[in-house]
Amino acid sequence: MTDRRDTVGISGAGRFGTALAAVLVRAGRHVVLYSHDAAIVEAIRSTRRNPRLPAAELPAALEVTSDPRRLASAARFVVLAVTSTSVRERARALGEVLDGSHIVVHAVGALAQPSNERVSQVMEQGLPTLKLGAIAGPALPDDLVDEHSASIVVASVFDEVTSEGRRLLNAPPVLRVYGSRDLVGVELASALSGAYTVALGISDGLGVGPGPRAALITRAVAESSRLGVAAGAQAQTFAGLAGLGNLLVRASDRSADYLLGCRLAERAVIAEAAWPEGARALHAGVVLADQLGVRVPVLRGVAEVLAGRVQPTALSNLIGDTVADAE
Repeated sequence: MTDRRDTVGISGAGRFGTALAAVLVRAGRHVVLYSHDAAIVEAIRSTRRNPRLPAAELPAALEVTSDPRRLASAARFVVLAVTSTSVRERARALGEVLDGSHIVVHAVGALAQPSNERVSQVMEQGLPTLKLGAIAGPALPDDLVDEHSASIVVASVFDEVTSEGRRLLNAPPVLRVYGSRDLVGVELASALSGAYTVALGISDGLGVGPGPRAALITRAVAESSRLGVAAGAQAQTFAGLAGLGNLLVRASDRSADYLLGCRLAERAVIAEAAWPEGARALHAGVVLADQLGVRVPVLRGVAEVLAGRVQPTALSNLIGDTVADAE
């Protein structure tokens, strides 16, 4: 029988949660993947495939369940891998079965909706444990499934959370895990990298070229770190895996945030119900900047494009003033 201290529980059988589970099982880790959707659980059990990630054949050793009590009893370390719009509901549901011995880290690349709180703050309200953290970084589901090299950082104010995260999630050569005490920075850097990925999608869709593209990336790091510092984060975190690393990997057609930006460049109108996490983070970032009195012209400009109030070509004007703003 596997020790619960050596088991990883994953709450949320979306693309990332499923891909992470597959990587860890192949690395020899015992994983319990929980979904409140019984149909998804049955599909995985019967076909060893998740309809949300159909290209991935899942290992036979991966345990799946629709019973949250099984997740709580089998694993001390739990990854919350859900959408920003369902964080509060899922945290409350887990709070009914977890206890103070559990460690919970989230993998949500946006601020919690609709409150615009950091996800760890919402977790604090719904979970009975204080041992909380976040994971983030350049690890796309498709890369994990295809066993391409990826990296993430696990962040928490508690050393036990980061050390257990590194011990249980590290699965080289596919997945390497690093640690950070800057929980605020990792959460904000991850969320804002999704928002600036939308900006890069617009930029590439407009065909602005490599020079302006590089300027936009430089400005995104400077702008996000300025906002992060105002919120209590460390500036260097935004140039690390959760920030710049995340942005560089997401800026491709494998990312829903990037594809949204490309569509916006074509002047498409995107209903809020169809927004990926990066678009939600974009809106939340502007709200946070207003609350803290921080100037974020690129973030605000992309939000205006998303809202249909300005044309996507207006983003080019924002990119031009990079050096003075990024110094």
